[in-house]
Amino acid sequence: MREMKRLGIMTSGGDCAGLNAVIRAVAHRAIDGYGWRVFGIREGTLGFLRRPVDYEELSLKIFTGNILRMGGTILGTTNHGDPFAFPMPDGSTRDRTDEIIEGYRLLELDAMIVVGGDGSLDILRRIAQKGELRIVAIPKTIDNDVGLTENSVGYSTAVDVATEAVDRLAPTATSHSRVMVLEVMGRDAGHIALNAGISGGADVILIPEIPYKLAYVARKIEALKAQGRSFALIVVSEAVRTEDGAPVRVVDAEGRRRYGGIGQYLGERLAEMTGAETRVTVLGHVQRGGTPSPRDRLFASAFGVHAVDLVAQGKFDRMVAWSNRACIDVPIADAIARNASVDPAGALARTARGLGICLGDAP
Repeated sequence: MREMKRLGIMTSGGDCAGLNAVIRAVAHRAIDGYGWRVFGIREGTLGFLRRPVDYEELSLKIFTGNILRMGGTILGTTNHGDPFAFPMPDGSTRDRTDEIIEGYRLLELDAMIVVGGDGSLDILRRIAQKGELRIVAIPKTIDNDVGLTENSVGYSTAVDVATEAVDRLAPTATSHSRVMVLEVMGRDAGHIALNAGISGGADVILIPEIPYKLAYVARKIEALKAQGRSFALIVVSEAVRTEDGAPVRVVDAEGRRRYGGIGQYLGERLAEMTGAETRVTVLGHVQRGGTPSPRDRLFASAFGVHAVDLVAQGKFDRMVAWSNRACIDVPIADAIARNASVDPAGALARTARGLGICLGDAP
């Protein structure tokens, strides 16, 4: 018999589809496979900052329903407040990482599985190094830009949603002879835009990795007109800048500046340059919600099982990853050090050009 262990799990950073499938897989493997107790930390690191620690012991009873199919995370999450410089009510900041380490100790955890993107994993790893905590990481991000893994939890569903949006915009573009601009998420990488654009038959795809010229985009629209086409479909990643390189941002309700507005910028400029009637759709957070795709459920399940097995093997400071049709593990530090953005000369960029899709960098 293995010694009884106490395993923690938290979801950190932005939500995405497939997180509940991760939690389910971790609970099943740890409880059924090893006889461990599993403790879910609520709202990421915020749960460790509360006293008493905000957690829920997970049992297999809660995974008998539709949790596998649910979007979001039953544990909650947060992407606000760096624990190393946590914002306080008086406007100051404080390093609260010792409180997180204390929370881990108060629960008497033997190890913890952390689910996050590159930013969250960087913070959590630094906390673990400081407190000598034993962690295993699972990558999740709709942007699919975590290094050393071909897939991250949440990405497949986001691409499916964006592709469906292109599919739905195409008939109305045709019916009204319009240029439809779809702005999709993609904080630093254009994977969603490129994949959804190719899959949905877009005429123009703009991503942050490839600088563009509006004249080339306008020329593509004019070429379509010359071919007898009365409409065009444009997919743009939210992180794309203006033609002169200026970032396009909006201020949210909390006063924070975030990406958004490039779709409107393109729509207005292209209408002026081509005379075309343009309409802009900003897809926004619907890409992060909804029922997880089958692929996201599969990756989440494989990652969750492998992460628990790494804990059982005593292999910590590792991140599970998908490579060459297999679940592997790599050092967390190596994964977060290598941002996996789109390769402008890679297979999918070549595919787009081969299909006659304008990427904005050539006529």
